[in-house]
Amino acid sequence: MEMRLWDHCVEEELSKLESLKLIKSLKPIHLPRDERRRFVEMEQEFGLISYEFEVFDGLQEQWERASVEVEMAEGDDVDCGNLEVGNEAGACSLIRSLERFFLCKAGTLDMQAALMVISNMALMTTLGSVGSLLPTRGKPLKDDRVAKFSDALNHASIIDGIRLAERQGSVVAFVYRHCDILRCPMKKKVVVTDSLFSMDGDFAPMGELSKLQKRHGFLLVIDDAHGTFVCGKNGGGVAEELNCENYVDICVGTLSKAAGCHGGFIACSKRWKQLIQSTGRSFIFSTSTPVPIAAAAHAAVIVAQKETWRRRAIWKWVQDFHALTGIPVTSPIISLVVGSEEKALQASWYLLKSGFHVTAIRPPAVPPNSRRLRVTLSAAHTLDDLKKLTAALSECISFRDIIAHSTNGHTRL
Repeated sequence: MEMRLWDHCVEEELSKLESLKLIKSLKPIHLPRDERRRFVEMEQEFGLISYEFEVFDGLQEQWERASVEVEMAEGDDVDCGNLEVGNEAGACSLIRSLERFFLCKAGTLDMQAALMVISNMALMTTLGSVGSLLPTRGKPLKDDRVAKFSDALNHASIIDGIRLAERQGSVVAFVYRHCDILRCPMKKKVVVTDSLFSMDGDFAPMGELSKLQKRHGFLLVIDDAHGTFVCGKNGGGVAEELNCENYVDICVGTLSKAAGCHGGFIACSKRWKQLIQSTGRSFIFSTSTPVPIAAAAHAAVIVAQKETWRRRAIWKWVQDFHALTGIPVTSPIISLVVGSEEKALQASWYLLKSGFHVTAIRPPAVPPNSRRLRVTLSAAHTLDDLKKLTAALSECISFRDIIAHSTNGHTRL
């Protein structure tokens, strides 16, 4: 896609950083396993393959948990976050391998790099700084500011990142009603949205956003936390599911949902990656991902690649839940709005006594007067589980009263 304005902004920002010698690069290091005195070995600048890592990737042979445990115990790649402030000093090959995987999952030719980060905070503040190097220029000029359009029901990490950038004076935030984008006269525009909303279980209008992007040329950023591994034929997320990969400029994801681990990633162009790792404060001032967590995430990736039946199972349970209750559902996140706090808490407690942990969701996570029960389906469930759950639900709420609801665009900024 043509993003001439944003391409120019990124190149201009990187030029400023280069002139100030502020470009940061990640330098993976390896310690030889068979030497008593361990000398540090640096990877080549573009050499992304670690030969000692080949035995761990498990893609050619059947994966075994025991081999993963051995590699975690004997691995010689160093997590260098403790050697120097932030991630500047190094990153292990486990993380590099994960970054390559998530880049492939992004599915677009424009995305050439991935970065393991505390995702949304680093990204939102970096987007705010484009065109205005705050450490050297102070408050940005009016024309330098970035317009950020955020869905009213975006995740709190996106909201907090925008708040921080807005406090720096580099961003003007526009919160649009849920799935109802507005217009803005500012030149530099960013539209950021969850791909699958965590509290309502509905999808962002990716088709509409794609058409608007072609017309207005904004930067499209999606948070695919609930879509990664779950949606799409290959687990590539909501953009793959809806065939919109080529319209997404930056994709943010997490390892704490379907992967069952910790941390996040950003899939983007190589130049965006350079900019984020050089200016994203929550990336610079955080330590690297611990090796055991990276190893666990890598194991989860292997399972997701091989055991595709898990994705099929989740979507079958979505269909079965609808068949059992008549409630219209579109994703494994099933939002049952019950209204009052007392009713939500009573229903949640009844379900817990019946053997089901279904959390009562209350403000500030959701707007007032929309307290709800949030059911999350997984591949580990069975049809018998669903039958027992829906029977218990029918005892504490009325399916007839669970009406498809539309939000009023509750603003959390």
